[in-house]
Amino acid sequence: MDSFSLQSGAGSIHPDIDAASANTAPPGFLVPEDSWDCHAHIFGDYNKYPLASSRQYTPPVQNEIDYFKMLDATGLSFGVLSQPSVYGKDNSALIAAISASKGRLRGVVVADLLQTSDSDIELWDNAGIRGVRLNLAIPGCLNPEGLTELGPVLEQLGWHLEVVLKTIEDLPPMAGILSRLPVPVIIEQMGSVRARDDIAGKAFTTLISVIKDGLWCKLSHAYKISSESPGYLDTLPYARAIIDASSSRLVWGSDWPHPRVPGPMPTDGKLLDLLFEWVNADITILHAILSVNPQKLYDRYRPGWHGLNHIEGKML
Repeated sequence: MDSFSLQSGAGSIHPDIDAASANTAPPGFLVPEDSWDCHAHIFGDYNKYPLASSRQYTPPVQNEIDYFKMLDATGLSFGVLSQPSVYGKDNSALIAAISASKGRLRGVVVADLLQTSDSDIELWDNAGIRGVRLNLAIPGCLNPEGLTELGPVLEQLGWHLEVVLKTIEDLPPMAGILSRLPVPVIIEQMGSVRARDDIAGKAFTTLISVIKDGLWCKLSHAYKISSESPGYLDTLPYARAIIDASSSRLVWGSDWPHPRVPGPMPTDGKLLDLLFEWVNADITILHAILSVNPQKLYDRYRPGWHGLNHIEGKML
């Protein structure tokens, strides 16, 4: 049985994690116009969108309507949904939410594009999918050895690759192949660094090096990095080192609705306030991270999809 086999029926399913707060206050600064939250998840009705039987947690239902309320409350204009592990490779809930968003949402799927039909890829592209997620922390997701073949497919689509590291120690062995891919590569969760990690160590300095050389990084998941809940101020030196490496290739994500958050449930306005601390109140950098940079990834020119057989040099 596939490691992502689906569990049908909702009668025996009970959430084992908390829902996000329904009362989100805005941050203490004026959010720039056309700002993006570049990392969020939605969890739809269990009967309509079955969860993977091998999932590591069971979320409460929190859909795109709930997410829009958070965006509106914080002053954010757009959102990017990232396929959560609880659905495995079934992207149905994500595609449905994006398709119904009237252009407000984009998305990143978990899929083997080399085994996906041209018609599905075209449907996803038209709906607003702009990338594929490689989650090294979850067994059964996209195999990193297939990245060389995947690169030309992503390039033709104008999509990017998002990489979730299990720990930051996973980065040095992968840095070479990621840097050679012909598409933007985003390292999620600030490289999965932890506040106890050596900021001058090989793993974190490799992250800084690849960002300087052209990779992207997502500023997010402060509560997984930090040992100081709920302020997360021990994340400051790591975040500022990443920002200093290249503020033009950074985006920010809330990780709403914060599945499996360690410690108290955060509020998204406070997470934006933390970003303001990370950029040291620099409005130009803040505008780049929240507005300018996301548009390069999620509203960029796309060459168009012509099918796997049209990829130069590939026999299929």
